[in-house]
Amino acid sequence: MNEVVVLTPERILEVTEDVLRRYGLAKATVVDVARALDVSHGSVYRHFPSKASLREAVAKRWLDRLSAPLMEIVEATGPAPERLDCWLRTMFSIKHKRLADDPEMFATYLTLAREACRSVKGHKDCLVDQIARILSDGVKEGAFEVADVKASARAIFDATSRFHHPAHADEWNDPDAQARIDALLALLLHGLQAPKKR
Repeated sequence: MNEVVVLTPERILEVTEDVLRRYGLAKATVVDVARALDVSHGSVYRHFPSKASLREAVAKRWLDRLSAPLMEIVEATGPAPERLDCWLRTMFSIKHKRLADDPEMFATYLTLAREACRSVKGHKDCLVDQIARILSDGVKEGAFEVADVKASARAIFDATSRFHHPAHADEWNDPDAQARIDALLALLLHGLQAPKKR
C-alpha cells in the first residue's frame, strides 16, 4: 500500500532548497519545486501564494538556522566581554562554513541580500538585537561603558561586516583574515571597556 505523504510548508521548503541548489535562484521555478515533490504547482501555491513568498520563506529558514547557535551564546552565563568575543567569532565561522559547505545556497542568500528581502533585513535586525543583549549584560556587570546599547550594537555589526557580509566572501580566504579579526575584536572590546574604578 502506498504511503500518503502530507505536504507541509517545511517539506516544501526542504525541497525548494534542493531545487535552488540544482538550478540556481534565477532558473528555479515553482513548477520545478512541484515536480520534485510530485504534486501540482497549485499545491505549492496553497502554502506559498507566490514565487517571491517562497523565496522569502527559504531565506528565512536558512537564516534562522544560522541565528540559533548565536542565541545560545546570548543566553549563556559568563562575562559579557567573553560572550561578545565568542558571539562574533562564531558568527564569522558559521558564515564562512556556510560558504564552504553550501555555496549554492550562499549565492542565493547573497542575491536575496542584494534585493533587500524582508527576511534578510529581519535577520540583520535579529543579530543586532543579540549583540545589544550582550552589551546590556556587560553594562549591568560594569564591564562595558555604553551610552546607547542599540546604536552601539548596530555599530559593532557594521564595523565587523567585512568578516560576515556575503558581499565580502571572496576576501574570507585571505591568509591574514584571522589576524585582522583578532585585531578588530581586541580594538572593539577595548573601546567598550568601562574605566577601572580607582
